[in-house]
Amino acid sequence: MVQRRQLIQAGLAAALPLASSGVQAAEPDVATQLRQGGVVVAFRHALAPGTFDPPGFRVDDCRTQRNLNDEGRAQARAIGRWFQARGLQPARVRSSPWCRCLDTARLAFGQADVWPALGSPRGALETTNAAHLRELRTALTAATQQRGRFEVWVTHMFVLSALADTGTDSGEGLLLRAEGSTVRVLARLRVA
Repeated sequence: MVQRRQLIQAGLAAALPLASSGVQAAEPDVATQLRQGGVVVAFRHALAPGTFDPPGFRVDDCRTQRNLNDEGRAQARAIGRWFQARGLQPARVRSSPWCRCLDTARLAFGQADVWPALGSPRGALETTNAAHLRELRTALTAATQQRGRFEVWVTHMFVLSALADTGTDSGEGLLLRAEGSTVRVLARLRVA
């Protein structure tokens, strides 16, 4: 754990092609793919220990939510350093309204547009999640048409799992492209 924390603080990063599930990355160099554009890199928020939010939490009150710890804040800053070191500037940064996502986006990229579609499912799960997934797929299709630019989305494990049909670690990014009605995971980006 100490070595992992030192690596995060040093800003060392690795971009890994997707090798699981028999899917291979079309281009192993994530930075090159980002420069070419037509992709979204969707991050699971940085480390916020625990699972789920406490009972009675409110999206508009960070004190009632599960938040980033010191390691999570360092992880978010390391993500930002990875992009800066490669001269990569997203055309747009969008985030779930949950504080751990907003903090990840702001620490990494300096700002973020709140987008409820990236929010963690709650309440009427099936209806809400289905509508949000349609909105996310539509936005991904639009982003795929934008050559020379890319977007960053910061969201939750459940959202990424439903959208891309794969699990993610805290602070891990999935390089996504829409191919017809399919969401294709081109690569994984792990900064640490």
